[in-house]
Amino acid sequence: MAMIMNKPVNYFVVDAFTEAAFKGNPAAVCILEEDHERDDAWLQSLAAEFNISETCFVSPITGHDGRFRLRWFTPSLEMDLCGHGTLASAYSLFSNGLVDSDKVEFVTQSGILTAKRVPDTSVKGGSFLVEMNFPVIPTCELYNSSDIKSMFCKALNGATIVDVRGTTKSTTDKFVSEKIVVELPSWEAVTELKPNMDEISKCPGKLIIVTAAAPEGSVYDFCSRFFSPRLGVDEDPVCGSAHCPLAHYWSLKMNKCDFVAYSASRRSGSLKVRYDKEKQRVFLTGKAVTVMKGSILA
Repeated sequence: MAMIMNKPVNYFVVDAFTEAAFKGNPAAVCILEEDHERDDAWLQSLAAEFNISETCFVSPITGHDGRFRLRWFTPSLEMDLCGHGTLASAYSLFSNGLVDSDKVEFVTQSGILTAKRVPDTSVKGGSFLVEMNFPVIPTCELYNSSDIKSMFCKALNGATIVDVRGTTKSTTDKFVSEKIVVELPSWEAVTELKPNMDEISKCPGKLIIVTAAAPEGSVYDFCSRFFSPRLGVDEDPVCGSAHCPLAHYWSLKMNKCDFVAYSASRRSGSLKVRYDKEKQRVFLTGKAVTVMKGSILA
């Protein structure tokens, strides 16, 4: 009896928040057409097979040009929001002629997210950036902050803690501890940090965002690193969604709404961040580069 073969699924591996291959944050972008029937177990298994920080599944919505369903998976679980995966998905659609407009809408677990193709006027040759429109994630004071500071100090191998903030889902919501912002006293304290992952796993929060202001004269406003062992990724090279609380946090500290942010991971990366206080949105703008493409046969 002949075995029924699944229709191959096209994919791209894109490095997001960088203009150089093998930098930034990699994401696999899989284009699922109408006749690609795959269940959630298959999606999660494929994400584990890629074994990079995020695997994205993009599905066109029939009758709606420029609108797609988008889901994000780490090697171990599905995510509610992912910035670099959204950038990689939009970049794949724009750069491969899979959409006719300069704007796409993604229907996600975090609502409708938009991404726009923005010409890069700094270089010639048709290069472009992607601007994404995300909800702000407000930061807030933590309960038992002194105890929590001690816990993070231990997890960060004795680093001096300037501030620790939790997050909420909106300015009216109760405290939600999924993302924790930890400020250190200097740029060097962030770049040279060697955290204890076992201790970080014991800390509150699924994503630990360690950040510091840039030194005077820098082209950047702040730097950050992102640790999420509970999500199956010890250190995320560049976490776009982490800049939703970072925009709120640094706007209060610096009394400004426009930032250039640097990710101080080994792969490094950068992005522009704009916080719209009136609409409570955060606009993230970055570059990307495709490093691989192919077909999934399973």
